[in-house]
Amino acid sequence: MTPQLQQAIRLLQLSALELSAEIQDALDSNMMLEVAESGDDLDEQGSEHTPDPETDFDQEFEAPQEIAGGDPMEQETLSTTADIPNDLPVDTEWDDIYDTLPTSGMTTGQAETLDAEYERADSASQTLAEHLLWQLNLLPISSADKTIAATIIDALDSDGYLQASITDLCETLKEDESDDLAEEEIAAVLKMVQSLDPTGVAARDLSECLRLQLAQLDSATPWLEEAQRCCSDLFSLLGGRDYTQLMRKLQLSKSELAQVITLIQSLNPRPGSPFDSGQTEYIVPDVFVSKHNNRWRVELNPETAPPLRVNPYYASLVRRSKNEDDQTSMRAHLQEAKWFIKSLQSRSETLLKVSSAIVERQQAFLEHGEEAMRPLVLHDIADTLEMHESTISRVTTRKYMHTPKGIFELKFFFSSHLSTTLGGEASSTAIRAVIKKIIAAENCTKPLSDNKIAALLSEQGVQVARRTVAKYREAMAIPPSNERKRLA
Repeated sequence: MTPQLQQAIRLLQLSALELSAEIQDALDSNMMLEVAESGDDLDEQGSEHTPDPETDFDQEFEAPQEIAGGDPMEQETLSTTADIPNDLPVDTEWDDIYDTLPTSGMTTGQAETLDAEYERADSASQTLAEHLLWQLNLLPISSADKTIAATIIDALDSDGYLQASITDLCETLKEDESDDLAEEEIAAVLKMVQSLDPTGVAARDLSECLRLQLAQLDSATPWLEEAQRCCSDLFSLLGGRDYTQLMRKLQLSKSELAQVITLIQSLNPRPGSPFDSGQTEYIVPDVFVSKHNNRWRVELNPETAPPLRVNPYYASLVRRSKNEDDQTSMRAHLQEAKWFIKSLQSRSETLLKVSSAIVERQQAFLEHGEEAMRPLVLHDIADTLEMHESTISRVTTRKYMHTPKGIFELKFFFSSHLSTTLGGEASSTAIRAVIKKIIAAENCTKPLSDNKIAALLSEQGVQVARRTVAKYREAMAIPPSNERKRLA
């Protein structure tokens, strides 16, 4: 493949954020490239006119007039600064330029609110381990206990659970310390770590995590004793949602048990989650789809790829340069700029064609939602546009479409098909939407099994095996029937 084709393929498979970074790198490294302003002239094809130093020099790029034989920009700078005296009168005070501290004019309530915001911002950037070690350093404990506590904190996962047993911690500490340590000593330090904020941290399982949080509640909290029993002796029944046995063991009615479960559900099963350092990834849509005059219109997002052009002044210097090395370098930069602009235009055109073809096929989805999604594979779009399937695959990967139904990756609109009893076809996306709708409408006290859902789909003319229903359900992160059971 030629370098131009390689560059075009590489740009084609970049996401919007990666493309923005690539464009910025090109602008920083190539002096011939610049962002076209809104008032710049466009050629007949609607793209920026790219000057050719061999043909356009005499017509377009005459050398700018120089003043007294010097550089025009330098002369302008000199003329602008010539009238400025060396010593300027100073009649300003520091407070005239810089505002006073924001807290000086605040009320007590506003200052407290600002302090709380600072604390929240600080906690968001602080890891769980740092937060716990900060509290640990405030406690009046021995250096040996601090070492044990630090080892325990180091063994916590991102949710705040202890991933090592006391025996494992003991063996680890014995390797680092010459003195023998008893497991009882480590267990005592573990209880101290479990008393730190956030409540429930350093628990060894979910049951212990919930019990630690319940222990911190006021003793007058309604249904506290019953909730503690559910999270200790009866935790297996609670996890299995065996509400009949729970009501019998606790001697509670259905409404009373519902209040106990509500109290348990108010607890945080992942105490370390607020300190999760994972960065939020934002999606920038490449294509906007909207409806105008009963017709769907597809437009590219202009923010992802701003219009570029060749800088006319630098392009004119190619012919004017007297140095052969400089001229060769500028010609190379000019050619690279032309290739980059052409590759960007090719990417935009291909993305627009593929997006338009997808919208043409999936108008029913845009009108009625996922249940109306039509079966579609890459080969269908490739045949329509007379392109290779690999090109369609590159265009639809990590590219996003903004529609009235939400933002979707272009890959979302492609799905396999299943035959119906009426001789038609249904897409797997539509079937998943139907399964989700069936589960949302089920009786929460008697959830539908996968076999029952398959039977209901069969009644609607879609033959789906039980294992296929299970696969689709798991793909949508919907738990099995025994975990969907709720009290009425």
